Amino acid sequence: MRETAITTDSKHWYKKYPNLIKEFIPFAPNRLWVSDITYVRYGNTFAYLSLITDAYSRKIMGFSVRGDLKAKGPLDALKMAIKSTGKDKLEGLIHHSDRGVQYCCDEYIAMLKKAGILISMTQNGDPLENAIAERVNGIVKNEYELERLKTIKEVHNRVSEAVFDYNNNRMHNSINDMTPNDAHQICGLIPRLWKTKIYSNETPNRA
Repeated sequence: MRETAITTDSKHWYKKYPNLIKEFIPFAPNRLWVSDITYVRYGNTFAYLSLITDAYSRKIMGFSVRGDLKAKGPLDALKMAIKSTGKDKLEGLIHHSDRGVQYCCDEYIAMLKKAGILISMTQNGDPLENAIAERVNGIVKNEYELERLKTIKEVHNRVSEAVFDYNNNRMHNSINDMTPNDAHQICGLIPRLWKTKIYSNETPNRA
């Protein structure tokens, strides 16, 4: 089996959008969502996990597990994220992702625009341009031991459990040792949250 799986294909003809978050600091939930796709080994192959995370609270807003890299995975995660807000329109929210074909395709862009969400993308493929998403990927995969499973159903069930525990129980240094759900209820500057830029690398063990 291959050691890694390629999750980003940015060599496509769809429109690519500029990076809107270099100087952006969200001071409330649902102002910046970061999205990414990562792979999860199971059996002798891979599943693909799509996550959407609120950059302010670190709450996972939506997720999807698929056996392929088609756009349906990220679309399902986005639908879940939007539904979780209880709103049809989310003006003022920025959605940030890499330039992969799943995020640039017509259906994904149409869903963002329908909800009034602004579109932001990385510019050069550097993981540091989407550091929070990369960090959350690692937490969910490694701390919740996703890669010891045998079937994609087991992966989906474990991810569901992991997201619930992560949002409700896992404390983060970067949000003043609160859980994501607790931080998501607050508007305003959370102590320690903005000591590092949101698009730079995070090193604390409990980021």
